[in-house]
Parts: sequence; C-alpha cells; structure tokens
Amino acid sequence: MRFTDNLLNGILIKRYKRFFADVEIKNQIVTAHCPNTGSMMGLIDKKNKVWISKSDNPKRKLKYTLELIKVKESLVGVNTIFANKIVNEALKKKLIKEFIEFNDIKSEVTYDKQTRFDFFLENKNKKIFLEVKNVTLSLEKGIAEFPDAKTSRGTKHLIKLLEAKKKGFQSYILYLIQRENCNFFRIADKIDIEYKKTFIKVKKEGVKILCYNCKLSPQEIKVNEPVEIL
Repeated sequence: MRFTDNLLNGILIKRYKRFFADVEIKNQIVTAHCPNTGSMMGLIDKKNKVWISKSDNPKRKLKYTLELIKVKESLVGVNTIFANKIVNEALKKKLIKEFIEFNDIKSEVTYDKQTRFDFFLENKNKKIFLEVKNVTLSLEKGIAEFPDAKTSRGTKHLIKLLEAKKKGFQSYILYLIQRENCNFFRIADKIDIEYKKTFIKVKKEGVKILCYNCKLSPQEIKVNEPVEIL
C-alpha cells in the first residue's frame, strides 16, 4: 500500500486525548490526528521521529495524520485504518500463501446483526471469514504482542469466528505486525488475560491463527513474511 502523497517527517512532542498528537516540523508545532485507539504502549516517547500525511480536504478539522513512528531504529505503522488496506492488497497480489487460491474477495462482510468480519473469501470448495488485527506492541526485543489494551471487542470477534466455524465456514484471524523488527508473536496475557483464554479456546476448536509482519518505509507499507506464533 503506497502513501498517496509524500509524508512529512518531524519529531513527536506528545499524544493526548487519544486522537491528538503534537508534532514539531521545521521549528513549527502542528496538531495531527492520531488514527489509533489503542494505548500505543512503547511508541509515543517524546522526541521519537515521526511521519505525518497532509490532507487538503477543507472539511477536515485537522490537516495532518500521524502515520509512522520510529522506535529504536524500527519503523512502526500506527494508522490502524490501513491494516485492512494492506491485507486487501496482499490478498490480491497473492502475498499471503494461505489464500493464494482465492480470487473472490469481499471486504467488510456482515456475519450477523452485531458482527462484521474484515474479509470473506470464497472458491468452489471453501468459504472463509477472515478477521484482521493490527499489531504495534513489542515489549521484548523481536517479539510482537496483541492487544496493547483490554479489548472486549477483540474477544467478541474470536467468539464469533468460532461460531462461524461451527456453522461450516472456515475461520481465520490474521495478526498484522506493522513493524519490521519482530520475528515472533504472542498474546499479551498480562494486558488482557480474558482475550488470551478465549484465544486458546478458539484455536483448540479450529479457528486458524496467522501472523505476518510488514516492510515499511515513508513511501509504502506491504506484507512481508509469516511470523512464528509463540
């Protein structure tokens, strides 16, 4: 997924009220929209190098959006809205080996009145629901973790994937690590033990678990390679 315009680089001053980030660019401080509802644990230290995009849409309250943060020489994609775009592109380009046989790919598909899954993939023999989770947390070198805050919504998605599995669909969850310095993945049970318990249950009962990391630059983000799940 290529960024539509060249990103502007600056220095992070602070993130506050969840959706705002002050960034210094050429001795000027601008306020950017922060499109990440998680805690962003380990990412938002003052003076971290960041990249932001600029919008010319006159209806927007904030012209800028926080896109990338550099943490210990590694770029991290913090715009959670892009996770599905990155995966969608990867599915169409056959970059995810588990799904190379699928050409019929639908996004944001309704499962029931309360639930939509990110993707529905279908061929003559298989019907698959696929849910994507964006991963940015890394508390230990080389290991990515999810979630970075308690997530009842995430737990619900696991339960619904298992329900779909029992109804005859194949169910997958893909953890997309938007950082390059991680070769392993695990569930952050110290942050959300209920999510971990549900994860273990649905995995045992047949929900498939995938994890891929990304290659990142100020020009583009793309799916890179599978990551071992601990």
